[in-house]
Amino acid sequence: MTTLVDDIKDYLIEAASLKKYGRVVQMIGMSIEVAGIQSAIGDGCLIYRDNALPVMAEVVALGETTLKCLPYGNTNGLKAGALVEPLNHPLPILVGEQLLGRVLDGLGQPIDGGEPIFKLDKVSIDATPPHPLRRKLVTEQLELGVKVLDGFIPCGKGQRLGIFAGSGVGKSSLMSMIIRGTKADVSVIALVGERGREVSELIERDIGEEGLARSVIVVATSDAPALVRIRAAFTATRIAEWFRDQGKDVLLFMDSLTRFAMAQREVGLAAGEPPATRGYPPSVFGLLPKLLERAGTSENGSITGLYTVLVEGDDMNEPIADSARSILDGHIQLSRQMAEKGHYPAVDILGSISRVAPAITSEDILECQIAIRRLLAAYRDSKDLIEINAYVKGTDPIVDSAIITKPRIDEFTAQKTSDLYSLNSTKESLKALLGGNSDEAL
Repeated sequence: MTTLVDDIKDYLIEAASLKKYGRVVQMIGMSIEVAGIQSAIGDGCLIYRDNALPVMAEVVALGETTLKCLPYGNTNGLKAGALVEPLNHPLPILVGEQLLGRVLDGLGQPIDGGEPIFKLDKVSIDATPPHPLRRKLVTEQLELGVKVLDGFIPCGKGQRLGIFAGSGVGKSSLMSMIIRGTKADVSVIALVGERGREVSELIERDIGEEGLARSVIVVATSDAPALVRIRAAFTATRIAEWFRDQGKDVLLFMDSLTRFAMAQREVGLAAGEPPATRGYPPSVFGLLPKLLERAGTSENGSITGLYTVLVEGDDMNEPIADSARSILDGHIQLSRQMAEKGHYPAVDILGSISRVAPAITSEDILECQIAIRRLLAAYRDSKDLIEINAYVKGTDPIVDSAIITKPRIDEFTAQKTSDLYSLNSTKESLKALLGGNSDEAL
């Protein structure tokens, strides 16, 4: 026979186990306002709808009595008064060796129709960047297989490089060359806000079965919700961090950083942030370093980050490009003029720089790079006179050398997308441009 005390205990246990639900009170654009529950920024929630699966959403802003949420999926069927169940924690992702060879969506779920994945670690997409005093120095060059990059803009293991260009100048083609030519242990490729057509092309044409076996691909195409595009960038970074923690040298390739920033602009404006520079709210410029600083070297391994930046109107100083350039360890600038002439990859050597080049390049190669840059700068400054035959030979010895050497430099920097070159052969070809003596061009 139960006593009154037992009845009270049972009631309290039952009451404690009851779930508390909120309700949708308003939806403007993609911003969903919820009342009746308490959650933290970044927590997930489920919004129920009639005759359909619940919509997963994330809390992005807090009001005095309401929450603002943004959805991870289609919002068709949502209506005022819909029940909202708080999850009281951010959505985790699964990481592990079994992700190699798989294609994932922005939430980290497989979308390639392959076998189910088991025995994975459940982790948060948030992680702390390596301690600045415990990061290993970047001292070793990572072979990319592209002559103009390995020769003039060398990339070190653990470096972060940006590829800056306008639309249609060859960022994706250069990306495919690097993916096939890299010597990294693992490649993590994030397609953020890009064309869906590129996914199958990347796998079948550029990576192949052998490359896919050591790659993880995270996809959030341009039609995905803004939160999914943002999360795809962090999901790819978190997966790369897991492999780095296992002692691997990882290549993280993200296309593109600009689409990531645009997605955060949508989220920031929907959350009520004021627009600032060219419509970008302040949160965009706060989020960029939080993403980019997580790549690099650690005590165990390295993440070499390559990020494409789509510049608006070929303006290399627009806000996202300028902010990214200030954070990254170097930049590769692509030239529309070179692309229009059919010169691929259309890398502007004078506009590109690797900040770790002195630490990973031998003295003789560094001298060759400097000498050739001086020749190219001299040719650029006298280009108008040269093209109209107004330049008089003998006026400037450096310009004279530049006119003779320029065709050989162009031949060296041009490369078919199907061709790959070893680092040693690139160095030998670079020395041969100056006849093995860089002093001739000084």
